[in-house]
Amino acid sequence: MRADEPTRRIRAVYDENTIVVYQAYAPEIAESALAAGTFVAPFRRERMTWIKPSFLWMMYRCGWASKPGQERVLAITITRSGFEWALAHACLSHYEPKLFPDRRAWAERLRTSPARIQWDPERDLAHRPLSYRSVQVGLAGIAVEHYLDRWITGIRDVTEEARQLRRMTAAGELAAAARALPEERPYPLPAAVAAVIGASS
Repeated sequence: MRADEPTRRIRAVYDENTIVVYQAYAPEIAESALAAGTFVAPFRRERMTWIKPSFLWMMYRCGWASKPGQERVLAITITRSGFEWALAHACLSHYEPKLFPDRRAWAERLRTSPARIQWDPERDLAHRPLSYRSVQVGLAGIAVEHYLDRWITGIRDVTEEARQLRRMTAAGELAAAARALPEERPYPLPAAVAAVIGASS
């Protein structure tokens, strides 16, 4: 862990107005999304969908685009305002006493929130867990509607980039692979939003 890396901090590719998140799907869902510019059938709106700002955590989750149903990796550009709305209306997936007065308050927040937050160990190129964490954001209900109909500004297929990085890593070309990764920077969260999701101060 880098000395200056807080345990819970969002790192992402972003600009003044947008942020990039990642998802992996079966080819039929990916192709439909790329053609439509958003997720359409056979994607199911009624299911919770998880977005991930960390490219390497997405690679860990999908096995470099090799796991069944996750053979295509998409980089989805969404508005920062939408991303921060999701965080502000989210609830942690697990109870933390520092953030809630009791379990009942947490359970009620979890029941009514349209988004969920998980902080999972970040991964390196070999998928080994690091000592700091990356955020995963689960969207449900109205958050999914907003995501599909308002927040998405672009979708790009990065499957080949994922496979090329897997080949480089397998060949021991770790320095070159690290240079080829998306350049993720600490994301500047509003203080109120950081408090909701339990981000490090």
